[in-house]
Amino acid sequence: MKTGFFALAMLVSSAVVAGAQTSGPDPQAPSTSLVEFFPRFDFKVSMEHLFSEESRYVWDANWGGDIDLVSVGPTRLTFFANYQTILGNEFRAFDPNQGNYTLEGSTSTRVGAIEVAGVFHHVSRHLSDRPKRGAVDWNMVGGRIRGTGQHNRIGYDARVDLRGVIQHTYVDYRWELDTEATTSVALSPRVGLVATGAWRMLSVDDTRGRDTQHGYRGEGGVRLKGRAAAVDFFVAAEQRIDAYQLEFSTVRWVTAGFRISSLNASRVP
Repeated sequence: MKTGFFALAMLVSSAVVAGAQTSGPDPQAPSTSLVEFFPRFDFKVSMEHLFSEESRYVWDANWGGDIDLVSVGPTRLTFFANYQTILGNEFRAFDPNQGNYTLEGSTSTRVGAIEVAGVFHHVSRHLSDRPKRGAVDWNMVGGRIRGTGQHNRIGYDARVDLRGVIQHTYVDYRWELDTEATTSVALSPRVGLVATGAWRMLSVDDTRGRDTQHGYRGEGGVRLKGRAAAVDFFVAAEQRIDAYQLEFSTVRWVTAGFRISSLNASRVP
């Protein structure tokens, strides 16, 4: 009796193991389901020190993430949100003076290795611990082209956004061209180098007496990967358009900081 029970248990165990080896889903393999809900979520948290002579600009912190709400084959509906805090040292060592929100909804589809998207883009800017009654915000609609890829140890991620203003308060913006490209080189499975370049052209109307504005950012650093997230330590040089929301000007500075991000799969396979 015991021998028969033992043999039966061994037979069932072998069948379960064999089934797991041959017919179970690969957790790393992409889903073949046509419709998926919440198939992807990414987050980023960053903090950088601004080397500026202005006491309003000392730290720049960002918390953000984006989530695919639903995907149907190669098409997906995505929501993105980011909150930015600017800190100075005018009144105290860490003096938050700005709180800025970016909200974005997009519908995208893949065409080969390229992703094409329609985008609704909203920005709302606020002062912290400072009087400000009027609104500073704008809404844009436009399109995006994005591509990602990996060749041996080198990865890339590049996008181009073209957006037009459909509503604005206080600002003089009309449309903008926003581009960014990132290249990474893996030195080992856990350590790599990463570099990012970004350029922005902002068209304005004649209400503020200025011409088309240009912003840029160049960044380089080291990436350390863990099991579920990566951290970048970087230095950057930047020209930012309208760094203070009640002033219409560009400022330049050098920064140093870190960024923690998730390791979920990219939008484009």
